Amino acid sequence: MPVKSSASFRMSALPMVVTAQLMAAAVLTLMLVWVLHFRGGVSWERTSDPLYVYTAHPLFMVIGLVICTGEAVMAYRFVLGPRAAKKAMHLLLHLLALAFAAIGLYAAFKYHRDAGLPDVHSLHSWLGIATIALYALQWLAAFVYFVFPGAMMTMRADYAPWHIFFGIVIFLMAICSAVTGLTNFDFPSNHYPSEAFVVNFTGLAILIFGVVVTLAVILPSRY
Repeated sequence: MPVKSSASFRMSALPMVVTAQLMAAAVLTLMLVWVLHFRGGVSWERTSDPLYVYTAHPLFMVIGLVICTGEAVMAYRFVLGPRAAKKAMHLLLHLLALAFAAIGLYAAFKYHRDAGLPDVHSLHSWLGIATIALYALQWLAAFVYFVFPGAMMTMRADYAPWHIFFGIVIFLMAICSAVTGLTNFDFPSNHYPSEAFVVNFTGLAILIFGVVVTLAVILPSRY
């Protein structure tokens, strides 16, 4: 059913931006509780138990592809100052997200190698690899169109709506990858069901964060 041109959400993006910050804090807190309390932290050297390496994978992926990406998507909504400052923050947050994702991806491959497990065999891994590949391409395309001095204004105007569309799609792919990845972990009997509750609430918080960020982007900055 098409939306009438006079229809609107009758609210601004500000409440969603504030809610998104609260949800980002909740996601990070739950991830840290899970990783530090239930999984014993992260270590690159404790090769006697490769799971300490693998724990770095969800931690850095969520910080990068979920939290940093969500903040980057909302940068034009909450960063004060001129448009150039908003653009710089948007670009830097995306670059930071890619850096965290690279560390998380390395942790996954290192764990598989140390444990003798095959790589890229689950739906989660397929989604994750596709998300990171598209993320990198999106960042490079944005750099060429919006940062490179040789790009013409008409080219930027034509690409801008596609940049926004693919940005939201890639962010939602990251949300799906994170949620499906949480289901790959087995819970020791001495931690179940408390650890399972933490992981389930983390997945729900990630999903809610994704929905709220999407709303913050499509709502007008003022009503």
